[in-house]
Amino acid sequence: MDLGIKGKRALVFGASQGLGFSIAKALHDEGAKVVLFSSNEERIVKAAAHLGRGALGMVVDLNEPGAAREGVKRAREKCDGPIDILVTNCGGPPTGGILDLTSQHWMTGFQSVWLSALDAIQEVVPEMKSQNWGRILLVTSAAAKEPMPNLTVSNGLRAGLLGMTKTMSNELARFGITINALLPGFTDTERLRELKISKEKIELMVPAGRVGKPEEFAALAAFLASQQAAYISGQAISVDGGYLKGI
Repeated sequence: MDLGIKGKRALVFGASQGLGFSIAKALHDEGAKVVLFSSNEERIVKAAAHLGRGALGMVVDLNEPGAAREGVKRAREKCDGPIDILVTNCGGPPTGGILDLTSQHWMTGFQSVWLSALDAIQEVVPEMKSQNWGRILLVTSAAAKEPMPNLTVSNGLRAGLLGMTKTMSNELARFGITINALLPGFTDTERLRELKISKEKIELMVPAGRVGKPEEFAALAAFLASQQAAYISGQAISVDGGYLKGI
């Protein structure tokens, strides 16, 4: 299927590895010009080089206030045009129970998970409105709907992204802009390995009986960025092998 995004300009946060890189690759494979963000220079250079022509890596630290907005401006200059597809994605915030976390932990998480997404969206929307076309994808987590133990900051902030997604989708739909949230479950990434959850335990929790593959998640992201997905907006879609129990 031709997704109709050849030549579109895409920007993917947290794209040096894991879900972000897989999404960048899926968009690039469809012919989009892709800018990849990461705070790690060595990894982002390798990631862009792996994709090849039509991919550009940039060092942007989403933990820094204002970095996302300035990064979008730089990406626009590098692409010689507006961003058509925005994918916000960041590393997991600090772990810990409610009494383990300081105000600084919460502020750090709020900056990287929440404010970086909002700043980037505010920066790309005016041009998307002027061209009557745009795709915005927010990578959150299954924890946004079903809180996970010891992920207190992530549980709280990622749930807030769902409210922002629905609110903005109602406002922007008339301009040909879709905005959706993607909720990964247990997926084979560095973040999962950091959490040190055994595959045996995951297999028991997940009806599919296995850990997800990043490329399976990226396939949904690519479709939601497509021309064909123009009537899908304001949704929170989980890619979790059936892990979420709610209807």
